[in-house]
Amino acid sequence: MKKYIMALDAGTTSNRCILFDHDGKICSVAQKEFTQYFPKPGWVEHDPMVILESQLLAMSEAFEKSGLSPTDIAGIGITNQRETTIVWDKNTGDPICHAIVWQCRRTAEFCDSLKEKGLTEKFRQKTGLVLDAYFSGTKIRWILDRVPGARARAERGELAFGTIDTWLIWKLTGGRVFVTDITNASRTMLCNLETCRWDDELLDIFGIPASMLPEIVPSSCVVGEALPEMLGAAIPVAGIAGDQQAATFGQTCFEAGCAKNTYGTGGFLLMNVGSEPRMSQHRLIGTAAWQLCCERTQYALEGSVFVGGAVIQWLRDEMRFFSESRDAEYYACKVKDTGGVYLVPAFTGLGAPHWDMYARGCL
Repeated sequence: MKKYIMALDAGTTSNRCILFDHDGKICSVAQKEFTQYFPKPGWVEHDPMVILESQLLAMSEAFEKSGLSPTDIAGIGITNQRETTIVWDKNTGDPICHAIVWQCRRTAEFCDSLKEKGLTEKFRQKTGLVLDAYFSGTKIRWILDRVPGARARAERGELAFGTIDTWLIWKLTGGRVFVTDITNASRTMLCNLETCRWDDELLDIFGIPASMLPEIVPSSCVVGEALPEMLGAAIPVAGIAGDQQAATFGQTCFEAGCAKNTYGTGGFLLMNVGSEPRMSQHRLIGTAAWQLCCERTQYALEGSVFVGGAVIQWLRDEMRFFSESRDAEYYACKVKDTGGVYLVPAFTGLGAPHWDMYARGCL
């Protein structure tokens, strides 16, 4: 009897694979960091093929460490960095450009133009989101407008859009399954939070053909099988959730009013608000929390801080203040106070409640 679950954690700076037994005990963990590209101030990119390759390497290493084989795995669950945008050719499976990462600010001016048209409230009411470069919709439009020939190819139905979950599932299933779950869909600015479906009016505002978009499915359901030639066995893909919603579920915030705050690349506070979407009066965002198979969607309010653990990585890799992340606390404890010096890590703007797309890091 297959008793193990494979969890893929496709993060912003690394990909992990964790194998769990039937009792929830971790059998093995493997992690692979990948390159961050910063072509201009405020721009952040990833190579989609490297994301795939590093995830496959993590999976292979996890098997090697545990002594398990692909035939021991009952199912795969995927949790992922949200909003990061990949557009690829449906026929070849090749990305047409680098992925635009959720932190990227390149679409700030387009967001301003939407605000000037008086569309802020329309987006808030339909999607629960603020008009900010954080979300996927403006990134898709940027790719269609800036990559030569992309818009014409999209209008001919040749291109696919996906967040990281969609990209990995497409590749693992050999292009047979083109889906995303409601938690990731709700971060695109294209999904109606009430209906949990793509919104034609919003697609028209962005100029995005509906043929580019994946099918929206529940967070917990079998969507297809990874091909044997990819992993060595046909393994069901049975769970999808954006990383922060997955953490909310994992921290057992099952009832309205329960909240969690987790720290990874950024810091994200989410509170379960029940089975009806709620709109914040204090510049938080509304989002889908999860949807279990055959059950109603659960919703959350979120406060998003873009840079959390990433500032430690910056101090380590760019400033070279220390060689290992854990040394940050060691050195911080060596001084009595800041001496009046503060670092504002607004490297990719400020999230809630300021939503300042033009803020940058400063000392």
